[in-house]
Amino acid sequence: MALSYSELSRSLKGERLPAAFVDLDAFDRNTERVLATLEPGLSLRPASKSLRVVTLLERLLAHPSGRIRGVMCFCARELAALAARGIDDLLLAYPAHQSADLELLADVAARGVKLHVVTDSEAGARRLGEAARAKHTELPVLLCVDMSLVLLGGAVHLGVRRSPLHTPAQVVALARVVASTPGLSFQGLMAYEAQVAGLGDASPFARAQNPIKAALRRASMRELGARRREMVEELTKAGLSPRLVNGGGSGSLAATTAATGVTEVTAGSAFLKSHLFDYYRDPHMNELEPAAFFALEVTRHPAPGFVTCAGGGYVASGTPGEDKAPRPHLPPGLRLLPQEMAGEVQTPLQLPRGLSLPLGSPVVFRHAKAGELAERFEEYLLFQGGELTGRTKTYRGEGWCFL
Repeated sequence: MALSYSELSRSLKGERLPAAFVDLDAFDRNTERVLATLEPGLSLRPASKSLRVVTLLERLLAHPSGRIRGVMCFCARELAALAARGIDDLLLAYPAHQSADLELLADVAARGVKLHVVTDSEAGARRLGEAARAKHTELPVLLCVDMSLVLLGGAVHLGVRRSPLHTPAQVVALARVVASTPGLSFQGLMAYEAQVAGLGDASPFARAQNPIKAALRRASMRELGARRREMVEELTKAGLSPRLVNGGGSGSLAATTAATGVTEVTAGSAFLKSHLFDYYRDPHMNELEPAAFFALEVTRHPAPGFVTCAGGGYVASGTPGEDKAPRPHLPPGLRLLPQEMAGEVQTPLQLPRGLSLPLGSPVVFRHAKAGELAERFEEYLLFQGGELTGRTKTYRGEGWCFL
């Protein structure tokens, strides 16, 4: 059962607000739903950027199924910090080029920690090789490839601008460079379909675009699944069989199968279900439930039918829009004011008819993006069985600030 407003009000009494919290029961139920969606034989790698809490990562990795393996990291210093906490099998999903980062990665590899790094260029491969040789170690490398939908000879690009590697021929050529570079070993591909996983097709903020987005998701999965398989086949023909092919995201789990060329999938936001993931037609996404929240204190009654809360301006990254603002969750029926939205130090709300909130009352919100909430709080309160049972540090509470 989802946490009720009365349960939360009682448990938050005496806690300093703003406060962020996680419903561990909902988190665990979401974990089971994600695993049930996976095709047999595929493993799941959690994305740290969507959690940014070591204990939540550890909770996933301890799942008794044994299907949750490793962590996808977003920067070299984070990878090293997680390795120092005893987490193994770390995949750095973004290229590193700074000398200090390359040295750090080589140090971690030299200590025997299982890891993978990515590159999408010859220059990047060369620098990785130099760092590995300087530490007398070897860095396992994945090629980060572009899974965007490209039409009309490149005139139409539907997706993200990240990797320049789009065709099987480009992938094989760079894989040969990696395999022939002393200090490196070619291990496979990171092939994430961002334009599917992160593209909601049931948004209340852009209803006219929803049919177009749904068509794009379907067309992209058909095209990229075949292209990803072809990349694997061409690498195998070249004697460079990939051991690991990572794909998928919270918004594309159901469509990311072994038939699309992957050996493992990644998810992050699915465990906490931030509110951007409410806006999908996918039945799997609709089964997930919110598990991460923050509470603000009512500090003013500016007029009948309105309250003002302290704090709240925790707006998500990405294309600016109403969908990136936090969303009032409990009590039901509260609305942000379009002319103010979530403010830097205070957030006004319109009350539904018949509701009154005394000064000092909590108002519960959901963030648009799961991991970014952790950057605003040093700890998460932990709820289980409807009760506040503990607290845990976020990355910020650990003193970590990576990006």
